[in-house]
Amino acid sequence: MSVPLAVLGGAIYLVLSLNVIRSLLVPRIDRSGLLRLVIRILTIPGQLARGRVRNYEARDRILAFEGPISLLVLLGVWVIGYLLSLSLLLLPAVSNPFSALAQAGSSLVTLGIVSTAQGWAQAIDILAGLTGLFIVALQIAYLPTLYGAYNRRETEVTMLVARAGEPTWGPEILARAQLMSLIDELPDFYRQWERWAADVQESHASYPALMLFRSPSAYSSWVIALLAVCDSAALFHSVAPERTPIEARLALRMGYLCFRRLSSALGYEVNDDPGPNDQIVLTSAEFDRGFDRLVAAGFAMERNREDAWVHFHAWRVNYEEAAYFLANRTDAVPAPWSGRRYSGQTTVPFRHLKNRTPEDPEGATRTPYYPEDA
Repeated sequence: MSVPLAVLGGAIYLVLSLNVIRSLLVPRIDRSGLLRLVIRILTIPGQLARGRVRNYEARDRILAFEGPISLLVLLGVWVIGYLLSLSLLLLPAVSNPFSALAQAGSSLVTLGIVSTAQGWAQAIDILAGLTGLFIVALQIAYLPTLYGAYNRRETEVTMLVARAGEPTWGPEILARAQLMSLIDELPDFYRQWERWAADVQESHASYPALMLFRSPSAYSSWVIALLAVCDSAALFHSVAPERTPIEARLALRMGYLCFRRLSSALGYEVNDDPGPNDQIVLTSAEFDRGFDRLVAAGFAMERNREDAWVHFHAWRVNYEEAAYFLANRTDAVPAPWSGRRYSGQTTVPFRHLKNRTPEDPEGATRTPYYPEDA
């Protein structure tokens, strides 16, 4: 039986090596599914927390461990898999399976405290040592890549709070741009977010564990941030098509391509060619709140409410399903226009920035009309 088991061990070794290469070295979606399976298993505790921990901030603190633990578990799966495969490969030279396991473990961690003076066993020991060094070297190079992508992502998400509030909301981007006389700067803003969406699409599809890494603030989320930018671009096109910069359309397209690809990376496929009249979850009543926010901020309209809703519906159908899936999957902060969560939690209140002045030291006066005002 030792020879067939050794053949099985060799097959396991080859499959694991292919998975490691595809997960860490090949810059595209990992179709092997091992990391996806690890993520799915690791989110079971998160699913339980969603159902039992009703306070969002407490739940966010728990879910913050999902991303780092997923990386550790994946490394553990690889190490255990290699340990098993190398132990099976040693069986023709080491008849005792426990001795084979001890020798494989000793060689894999490059200690070399257990060995067998036989040609086949020594060859497997060398292979195990090289494998251990290979895994460690890849992990050392892998982590800086992950955290570099995470830092690039979160820098823009944090900066968006000043433009869109916390949690971020699409209409608020346009409202604050109007109130702060930043309309002329919106082309640069959308150009920056087009590049951000392309960067996140490439990095997070290649390394899906990044999607589980949460923002430092409980009320910030990369999913909600991109959704707000897409909503603002779609809303701009809907209420003032003649004044909408072409950069808004480009950012919107890159945004929904990002949502679709990342949903696919987690095994959820959406229609990549929806019709403008397909159904969406956002209601016209919710849209009215965003429209009224723009009116209150003095945003110049070129279409009335009814016509704007028809056009906004046609834009939002391109990205809403994928965005809502990712928001649910990551349990992102339940911001306005971001759908419901598996936990059943309703939209969290808008966190107002207080404008403290000598005349109003408590900051009681604020610009009119936010979602909860209705």
